Amino acid sequence: MKDLIRQDATAAVVIQMVLDGLDSEHSKRAYERHLKEFIHWHRESGETVINKAIVQRYTAQLRDAGMSAASINQKLSAIRKLAIEAADNGALDSQIANGIRSVKGARQEGIRTGNWLSKQQAQKMLNAPDSDKLKGLRDRAILAVLIGCGLRRSEAVNLRFDHIQQRDGRWVLVDLVGKRNKVRSVPMPSWAKAAIDSYASSAGLSDGYMFRPINKGGRMNGEYMTEHAIYNIVSEYAERLGQGEIAPHDLRRTFAKLAHKGGSGLDQIQLSLGHGSIQTTERYLGVEQDLTDAPCDHLGLRL
Repeated sequence: MKDLIRQDATAAVVIQMVLDGLDSEHSKRAYERHLKEFIHWHRESGETVINKAIVQRYTAQLRDAGMSAASINQKLSAIRKLAIEAADNGALDSQIANGIRSVKGARQEGIRTGNWLSKQQAQKMLNAPDSDKLKGLRDRAILAVLIGCGLRRSEAVNLRFDHIQQRDGRWVLVDLVGKRNKVRSVPMPSWAKAAIDSYASSAGLSDGYMFRPINKGGRMNGEYMTEHAIYNIVSEYAERLGQGEIAPHDLRRTFAKLAHKGGSGLDQIQLSLGHGSIQTTERYLGVEQDLTDAPCDHLGLRL
């Protein structure tokens, strides 16, 4: 195991071994980042082996550096997965792997509330893009589906025009594929549909991927955007408006917060967000999605 994490080529093999055992693209990105950070620390600290004591020392340093319990536990999950995969593939003694698996996570007090925009801040962000330019129209449409539908950025980049369909007399994003390949349909507010229509009309688009890259000359340049591009767009407008560090997931939280404050039921918000336990919730409570009184109708925003 020593050689596997102290040499660049073999360390990459070990990381890939862990990533191959994951289904979620989001988890793969996070685990890869956490493992690279751990391996870098291991090398810089002069350690020559990996075992329970080493992982505990790493955890203690993260705690002393002021890292949150949630972040520490995420990093530990990646390291435990590394130990399991290494042991299963004969690269680490199973007793050592079990020791690493037993390292206790950081204790987390209370519930982290996360970050979100107020109704006024969300309205300002929707109005921030320059609607006289194609990029501004595209950016406004992106912000509209993030705030108005609570989409993840991975879902936004994969959004296609054929996802937009009418159900029960309203526009709905049908058959979105979310985390762990779970499929759901999400009602759209009329102002989000209007933002998409304005962008699509100006761009001359009607099928395929909805959001396309636009170069500095204001012309479309590519078939689809990346998740990082979505992140940069949100950060750009948040910085411009002086709203601090706002990420796409904060707009997802904003959707939930504004919908709840507006009177939408928690069960309907959960259905729109497609949280992991929604199938269990539906089974236990017999909940059916209400398309006539959807969470997005309670946001109180306009275009």
